[in-house]
Amino acid sequence: MTIREVEHEITVQAPATAVYRLIAEVENWPRIFPPTIYVDHSPQGPGEEVIRIWATANSEAKTWTSRRTLDPEALRITFRQEVSAPPVAAMGGAWVIEPVSDTSSRVRLLHDYRAVDDDPKGLEWIDEAVDRNSRSELAALRKNVELAYASDDLTFSFEDTVQIAGSAKDVYDFVDQAGLWSERLPHVATVRLTEDTPGLQELEMDTRAKDGSVHTTKSYRVTFPHRKIAYKQTTLPALMTLHTGYWTFTENEAGVAASSQHTVTINTDNIAAVLGPDATVGDAKEYVRTALSTNSRATLGHAKDHAEQRAGR
Repeated sequence: MTIREVEHEITVQAPATAVYRLIAEVENWPRIFPPTIYVDHSPQGPGEEVIRIWATANSEAKTWTSRRTLDPEALRITFRQEVSAPPVAAMGGAWVIEPVSDTSSRVRLLHDYRAVDDDPKGLEWIDEAVDRNSRSELAALRKNVELAYASDDLTFSFEDTVQIAGSAKDVYDFVDQAGLWSERLPHVATVRLTEDTPGLQELEMDTRAKDGSVHTTKSYRVTFPHRKIAYKQTTLPALMTLHTGYWTFTENEAGVAASSQHTVTINTDNIAAVLGPDATVGDAKEYVRTALSTNSRATLGHAKDHAEQRAGR
Protein backbone atom coordinates (compact mmCIF):
# COMPACT_ATOMS: atom_id res chain seq x y z
CA MET A 1 0.00 0.00 0.00
CA THR A 2 1.50 3.32 -1.13
CA ILE A 3 0.66 6.29 1.12
CA ARG A 4 1.85 9.68 -0.08
CA GLU A 5 2.50 12.50 2.41
CA VAL A 6 2.90 16.07 1.16
CA GLU A 7 3.00 19.54 2.69
CA HIS A 8 2.36 23.04 1.35
CA GLU A 9 2.76 26.32 3.24
CA ILE A 10 2.31 30.05 2.85
CA THR A 11 2.82 33.17 4.99
CA VAL A 12 -0.19 35.42 5.56
CA GLN A 13 -0.18 39.01 6.78
CA ALA A 14 -2.88 38.49 9.42
CA PRO A 15 -2.97 37.18 13.00
CA ALA A 16 -3.00 33.40 13.40
CA THR A 17 -6.33 33.41 15.27
CA ALA A 18 -8.05 35.27 12.43
CA VAL A 19 -6.69 32.82 9.86
CA TYR A 20 -7.86 29.88 11.96
CA ARG A 21 -11.41 31.27 12.17
CA LEU A 22 -11.60 31.74 8.41
CA ILE A 23 -10.58 28.13 7.75
CA ALA A 24 -12.87 26.81 10.50
CA GLU A 25 -15.97 28.51 9.02
CA VAL A 26 -16.54 26.19 6.04
CA GLU A 27 -19.67 28.01 4.86
CA ASN A 28 -17.31 30.69 3.53
CA TRP A 29 -15.14 28.31 1.52
CA PRO A 30 -16.81 28.90 -1.87
CA ARG A 31 -15.99 32.59 -1.38
CA ILE A 32 -12.32 32.11 -0.45
CA PHE A 33 -11.18 28.93 -2.23
CA PRO A 34 -11.43 28.93 -6.06
CA PRO A 35 -11.97 25.13 -6.46
CA THR A 36 -14.82 24.94 -3.90
CA ILE A 37 -18.37 25.05 -5.28
CA TYR A 38 -20.38 24.40 -2.11
CA VAL A 39 -19.96 22.99 1.42
CA ASP A 40 -22.65 21.42 3.61
CA HIS A 41 -21.77 20.73 7.25
CA SER A 42 -23.35 19.12 10.30
CA PRO A 43 -21.95 19.31 13.87
CA GLN A 44 -21.20 15.95 15.50
CA GLY A 45 -20.38 17.13 19.02
CA PRO A 46 -17.82 19.46 20.63
CA GLY A 47 -15.03 20.14 18.14
CA GLU A 48 -16.29 17.51 15.69
CA GLU A 49 -18.21 17.95 12.43
CA VAL A 50 -18.92 16.17 9.17
CA ILE A 51 -18.68 18.26 6.00
CA ARG A 52 -19.60 17.44 2.43
CA ILE A 53 -17.62 19.34 -0.18
CA TRP A 54 -18.32 19.86 -3.87
CA ALA A 55 -15.26 21.16 -5.75
CA THR A 56 -13.41 21.04 -9.04
CA ALA A 57 -10.20 19.00 -9.38
CA ASN A 58 -8.27 19.12 -12.65
CA SER A 59 -11.34 20.77 -14.28
CA GLU A 60 -13.62 17.92 -13.14
CA ALA A 61 -16.37 18.42 -10.55
CA LYS A 62 -16.07 16.04 -7.58
CA THR A 63 -17.78 15.58 -4.22
CA TRP A 64 -16.56 13.97 -1.01
CA THR A 65 -17.39 13.80 2.69
CA SER A 66 -14.88 14.54 5.44
CA ARG A 67 -14.83 14.46 9.23
CA ARG A 68 -13.07 17.41 10.91
CA THR A 69 -11.69 17.93 14.38
CA LEU A 70 -11.27 21.57 15.41
CA ASP A 71 -8.70 22.60 18.01
CA PRO A 72 -8.80 26.40 18.45
CA GLU A 73 -6.22 26.29 21.26
CA ALA A 74 -3.58 24.56 19.10
CA LEU A 75 -4.79 26.40 15.96
CA ARG A 76 -5.04 23.04 14.20
CA ILE A 77 -7.85 21.48 12.13
CA THR A 78 -7.50 17.82 11.17
CA PHE A 79 -9.62 16.23 8.45
CA ARG A 80 -10.23 12.77 7.08
CA GLN A 81 -12.38 11.92 4.05
CA GLU A 82 -15.17 9.51 5.00
CA VAL A 83 -16.37 9.02 1.44
CA SER A 84 -13.75 9.62 -1.24
CA ALA A 85 -14.23 10.00 -4.99
CA PRO A 86 -12.16 7.72 -7.28
CA PRO A 87 -9.29 7.62 -8.01
CA VAL A 88 -8.83 8.57 -4.32
CA ALA A 89 -9.02 5.56 -1.99
CA ALA A 90 -8.31 7.49 1.21
CA MET A 91 -7.25 11.02 2.10
CA GLY A 92 -6.67 13.06 5.24
CA GLY A 93 -4.50 15.79 6.63
CA ALA A 94 -4.46 18.97 8.67
CA TRP A 95 -4.40 22.74 8.61
CA VAL A 96 -1.76 24.04 11.03
CA ILE A 97 -1.57 27.79 11.72
CA GLU A 98 1.59 29.11 13.40
CA PRO A 99 2.09 32.72 14.60
CA VAL A 100 5.08 34.42 12.99
CA SER A 101 4.37 37.79 14.64
CA ASP A 102 1.35 39.65 16.01
CA THR A 103 0.30 40.52 12.47
CA SER A 104 1.48 37.55 10.39
CA SER A 105 1.22 33.77 10.44
CA ARG A 106 2.40 30.66 8.63
CA VAL A 107 -0.26 28.29 7.28
CA ARG A 108 0.77 24.68 6.69
CA LEU A 109 -1.54 22.38 4.73
CA LEU A 110 -0.73 18.68 5.21
CA HIS A 111 -2.12 15.78 3.11
CA ASP A 112 -1.75 12.02 3.20
CA TYR A 113 -3.48 9.85 0.58
CA ARG A 114 -3.49 6.69 -1.48
CA ALA A 115 -5.01 5.68 -4.82
CA VAL A 116 -7.64 3.02 -5.56
CA ASP A 117 -5.84 -0.34 -6.10
CA ASP A 118 -2.51 1.51 -5.70
CA ASP A 119 -2.85 2.47 -9.36
CA PRO A 120 0.22 4.56 -10.41
CA LYS A 121 -1.82 6.65 -12.85
CA GLY A 122 -4.43 7.28 -10.17
CA LEU A 123 -1.73 8.35 -7.72
CA GLU A 124 -0.24 10.66 -10.34
CA TRP A 125 -3.69 12.21 -10.90
CA ILE A 126 -4.10 12.78 -7.14
CA ASP A 127 -0.57 14.22 -6.85
CA GLU A 128 -1.40 16.77 -9.53
CA ALA A 129 -4.84 17.62 -8.11
CA VAL A 130 -3.57 17.99 -4.52
CA ASP A 131 -0.65 20.14 -5.60
CA ARG A 132 -2.75 22.40 -7.81
CA ASN A 133 -5.63 22.76 -5.34
CA SER A 134 -3.32 23.25 -2.33
CA ARG A 135 -1.41 26.04 -4.06
CA SER A 136 -4.68 27.60 -5.23
CA GLU A 137 -6.31 27.32 -1.79
CA LEU A 138 -3.33 28.77 0.07
CA ALA A 139 -2.93 31.66 -2.39
CA ALA A 140 -6.66 32.41 -2.16
CA LEU A 141 -6.53 32.12 1.62
CA ARG A 142 -3.71 34.64 1.83
CA LYS A 143 -5.40 37.03 -0.59
CA ASN A 144 -8.79 36.90 1.11
CA VAL A 145 -7.57 37.08 4.71
CA GLU A 146 -5.45 40.08 3.81
CA LEU A 147 -8.38 41.66 1.96
CA ALA A 148 -10.52 41.23 5.07
CA TYR A 149 -7.99 43.35 6.94
CA ALA A 150 -8.15 46.07 4.34
CA SER A 151 -11.01 48.57 4.46
CA ASP A 152 -12.20 47.91 0.91
CA ASP A 153 -15.79 46.71 1.08
CA LEU A 154 -16.11 44.89 -2.21
CA THR A 155 -18.17 41.82 -1.24
CA PHE A 156 -21.92 42.02 -0.68
CA SER A 157 -24.99 39.78 -0.64
CA PHE A 158 -28.66 40.26 -1.48
CA GLU A 159 -31.78 38.16 -1.99
CA ASP A 160 -35.05 38.31 -3.96
CA THR A 161 -38.15 36.33 -2.94
CA VAL A 162 -41.38 35.60 -4.81
CA GLN A 163 -44.46 33.98 -3.26
CA ILE A 164 -45.95 31.29 -5.54
CA ALA A 165 -49.34 29.57 -5.25
CA GLY A 166 -47.96 26.20 -6.29
CA SER A 167 -45.79 23.33 -5.10
CA ALA A 168 -42.12 23.50 -4.15
CA LYS A 169 -41.47 20.56 -6.49
CA ASP A 170 -42.83 22.36 -9.56
CA VAL A 171 -40.87 25.54 -8.81
CA TYR A 172 -37.72 23.55 -8.06
CA ASP A 173 -38.10 21.56 -11.30
CA PHE A 174 -38.30 24.78 -13.33
CA VAL A 175 -34.98 26.04 -11.93
CA ASP A 176 -33.38 22.57 -11.93
CA GLN A 177 -34.23 21.98 -15.61
CA ALA A 178 -31.99 24.82 -16.81
CA GLY A 179 -31.44 22.99 -20.10
CA LEU A 180 -34.88 24.29 -21.12
CA TRP A 181 -34.22 27.91 -20.18
CA SER A 182 -33.50 29.11 -23.74
CA GLU A 183 -37.10 28.06 -24.57
CA ARG A 184 -38.58 29.33 -21.29
CA LEU A 185 -36.66 32.53 -20.46
CA PRO A 186 -36.44 35.48 -22.88
CA HIS A 187 -33.07 36.69 -21.48
CA VAL A 188 -31.35 33.32 -22.12
CA ALA A 189 -30.06 33.01 -25.69
CA THR A 190 -28.42 29.57 -25.53
CA VAL A 191 -27.79 27.07 -22.75
CA ARG A 192 -25.67 23.93 -22.26
CA LEU A 193 -26.42 21.76 -19.21
CA THR A 194 -24.64 18.54 -18.28
CA GLU A 195 -25.16 16.35 -15.21
CA ASP A 196 -22.73 13.43 -15.40
CA THR A 197 -23.00 12.95 -11.61
CA PRO A 198 -26.57 13.10 -10.24
CA GLY A 199 -27.04 16.31 -8.28
CA LEU A 200 -23.91 17.98 -9.70
CA GLN A 201 -24.51 20.11 -12.78
CA GLU A 202 -22.32 22.09 -15.16
CA LEU A 203 -24.24 25.00 -16.68
CA GLU A 204 -22.98 27.30 -19.45
CA MET A 205 -25.25 29.90 -20.97
CA ASP A 206 -25.37 33.05 -23.04
CA THR A 207 -27.63 35.75 -21.58
CA ARG A 208 -28.87 38.96 -23.16
CA ALA A 209 -28.41 42.27 -21.34
CA LYS A 210 -30.82 45.20 -21.65
CA ASP A 211 -28.55 46.83 -24.24
CA GLY A 212 -28.74 43.71 -26.43
CA SER A 213 -25.22 42.49 -25.72
CA VAL A 214 -24.72 38.78 -25.00
CA HIS A 215 -22.58 37.50 -22.11
CA THR A 216 -21.34 33.94 -21.57
CA THR A 217 -21.23 32.56 -18.03
CA LYS A 218 -20.36 29.12 -16.68
CA SER A 219 -21.46 27.71 -13.32
CA TYR A 220 -21.35 24.53 -11.32
CA ARG A 221 -24.58 23.74 -9.46
CA VAL A 222 -25.33 21.40 -6.56
CA THR A 223 -28.97 20.32 -6.26
CA PHE A 224 -30.98 19.28 -3.19
CA PRO A 225 -34.47 18.22 -4.36
CA HIS A 226 -36.84 19.96 -3.84
CA ARG A 227 -35.51 22.58 -1.45
CA LYS A 228 -32.27 24.14 -2.68
CA ILE A 229 -29.88 24.63 -5.62
CA ALA A 230 -26.47 26.14 -4.78
CA TYR A 231 -24.06 27.38 -7.44
CA LYS A 232 -20.76 29.06 -8.13
CA GLN A 233 -19.89 30.87 -11.36
CA THR A 234 -16.47 30.02 -12.77
CA THR A 235 -16.70 32.16 -15.92
CA LEU A 236 -17.63 35.64 -14.76
CA PRO A 237 -18.75 38.96 -16.25
CA ALA A 238 -16.13 41.71 -16.25
CA LEU A 239 -17.38 43.49 -13.12
CA MET A 240 -17.12 40.46 -10.81
CA THR A 241 -14.28 38.42 -9.34
CA LEU A 242 -16.75 36.23 -7.41
CA HIS A 243 -20.37 35.18 -7.81
CA THR A 244 -21.91 32.45 -5.66
CA GLY A 245 -25.51 31.94 -4.68
CA TYR A 246 -28.42 29.63 -4.16
CA TRP A 247 -32.08 29.15 -4.97
CA THR A 248 -34.32 28.04 -2.09
CA PHE A 249 -37.90 26.71 -2.15
CA THR A 250 -39.73 26.88 1.19
CA GLU A 251 -43.32 25.65 1.44
CA ASN A 252 -45.79 27.72 3.50
CA GLU A 253 -49.54 28.10 3.94
CA ALA A 254 -49.84 30.13 0.72
CA GLY A 255 -47.77 27.76 -1.42
CA VAL A 256 -44.03 28.24 -1.67
CA ALA A 257 -41.59 31.11 -1.08
CA ALA A 258 -38.96 30.93 -3.84
CA SER A 259 -35.78 32.92 -3.25
CA SER A 260 -32.64 33.73 -5.20
CA GLN A 261 -29.59 34.75 -3.13
CA HIS A 262 -26.36 36.21 -4.55
CA THR A 263 -22.94 36.92 -3.03
CA VAL A 264 -20.70 39.04 -5.25
CA THR A 265 -17.22 40.58 -5.15
CA ILE A 266 -16.64 43.60 -7.39
CA ASN A 267 -13.68 43.58 -9.79
CA THR A 268 -12.32 47.12 -9.30
CA ASP A 269 -9.88 46.73 -12.23
CA ASN A 270 -12.77 46.80 -14.72
CA ILE A 271 -15.06 49.49 -13.29
CA ALA A 272 -13.73 52.31 -15.48
CA ALA A 273 -13.78 50.19 -18.65
CA VAL A 274 -17.37 49.04 -18.13
CA LEU A 275 -19.03 52.03 -16.43
CA GLY A 276 -16.77 54.97 -17.32
CA PRO A 277 -13.83 56.79 -15.70
CA ASP A 278 -15.94 58.52 -13.04
CA ALA A 279 -17.74 55.38 -11.80
CA THR A 280 -17.28 54.34 -8.17
CA VAL A 281 -17.40 51.00 -6.33
CA GLY A 282 -20.91 52.01 -5.23
CA ASP A 283 -21.94 52.49 -8.87
CA ALA A 284 -20.54 49.07 -9.74
CA LYS A 285 -22.40 47.42 -6.86
CA GLU A 286 -25.67 49.01 -7.91
CA TYR A 287 -25.15 48.03 -11.56
CA VAL A 288 -24.35 44.39 -10.71
CA ARG A 289 -27.17 44.10 -8.19
CA THR A 290 -29.69 45.48 -10.66
CA ALA A 291 -28.52 43.17 -13.46
CA LEU A 292 -28.52 40.02 -11.32
CA SER A 293 -31.75 40.88 -9.54
CA THR A 294 -33.50 41.59 -12.85
CA ASN A 295 -32.54 38.16 -14.23
CA SER A 296 -33.38 36.37 -10.98
CA ARG A 297 -36.79 37.97 -10.66
CA ALA A 298 -37.50 37.22 -14.33
CA THR A 299 -36.62 33.55 -13.75
CA LEU A 300 -38.72 33.41 -10.57
CA GLY A 301 -41.60 35.07 -12.40
CA HIS A 302 -41.60 32.44 -15.14
CA ALA A 303 -41.22 29.70 -12.51
CA LYS A 304 -44.27 31.17 -10.77
CA ASP A 305 -46.32 31.03 -13.99
CA HIS A 306 -45.17 27.45 -14.62
CA ALA A 307 -45.98 26.21 -11.11
CA GLU A 308 -49.31 28.01 -10.82
CA GLN A 309 -50.45 26.70 -14.21
CA ARG A 310 -49.62 23.16 -13.06
CA ALA A 311 -51.54 23.80 -9.85
CA GLY A 312 -54.54 24.98 -11.88
CA ARG A 313 -54.37 28.53 -10.50
